[in-house]
Amino acid sequence: MTHWITLLAVEKVAKEGGLFDIDATLPLMAIQFLLLAVILNAVFYKPLGNAIDERNDYIRNNQLEAQERLKKAEKLAQQYEQELAGARRQSQTVIADAQAQAQKIAAEKIAQAQKEAQGQREQAAQEIEQQKQQAFTSLEREVDSLSRQILEKLLGAELVSRR
Repeated sequence: MTHWITLLAVEKVAKEGGLFDIDATLPLMAIQFLLLAVILNAVFYKPLGNAIDERNDYIRNNQLEAQERLKKAEKLAQQYEQELAGARRQSQTVIADAQAQAQKIAAEKIAQAQKEAQGQREQAAQEIEQQKQQAFTSLEREVDSLSRQILEKLLGAELVSRR
């Protein structure tokens, strides 16, 4: 019999509320949930959302500034490349002018040296010619004198003196 009594007690409890008993606790739990949501929203979600929004704005501003700096850097790099190309062209023209001038100076110096060498050759040739003439003149005198001596010895002093 005790067994029947416990069984009846369980049936009575099951009929009264069961697992989902709707009474004053459900609205109280709903109010507590809404109150918790409001408190969390005021204390946690809004400041966190504001911090996230501020961080997004900070990142966006930094990205925009970085893009502007990158554009400026690219413009400066392009400008420097153009200036470098201009400087290279200018230096090449300066080098070409210097080479042309050096070649001109070298050609003038070579021509001048050739003229001087030619003048020295001509002067040396004239000196040689003069010395040759002097040598011929002195040889002619010696030949004349030797010829007289030979004639004197061969023919005697009388024939030579008649001359």
